[in-house]
Amino acid sequence: MISAMDGIKDLKELKDLFPEMENYKPDPSDSLKDDPGTPAISDKEKAQMKIYVSRDKKNRGGKQVTLVEGFDASLEECEKLLSKLKSLCSAGGSYKDGELIIQGDHVKKVIAYFLKDGFKNVKQKGG
Repeated sequence: MISAMDGIKDLKELKDLFPEMENYKPDPSDSLKDDPGTPAISDKEKAQMKIYVSRDKKNRGGKQVTLVEGFDASLEECEKLLSKLKSLCSAGGSYKDGELIIQGDHVKKVIAYFLKDGFKNVKQKGG
């Protein structure tokens, strides 16, 4: 047996590290989908939500943030959406007091994302 300190020189040595995987064949029916146990927001719920997207810099040390208000869903759904928006905008963000906060001015990107995702009532608040 090869120890991790010796280093692996070729694929044969790597295979020897995991003998239980000798006859493993991946199942093509397994897919990397989202967890089916998590509820998704229906199209009807999306149409009924009134989403307001605005930019703000008050009480934030002069830094601009994008605020998303009116997204009424479970905490789990809010966290999932926040993760998608942070990835889309390549920025940090948080969820506080029922508002999604994305660091930086990303109002247009966020509005475009909501419209593309099927939300009907998405409006920009402020200038």
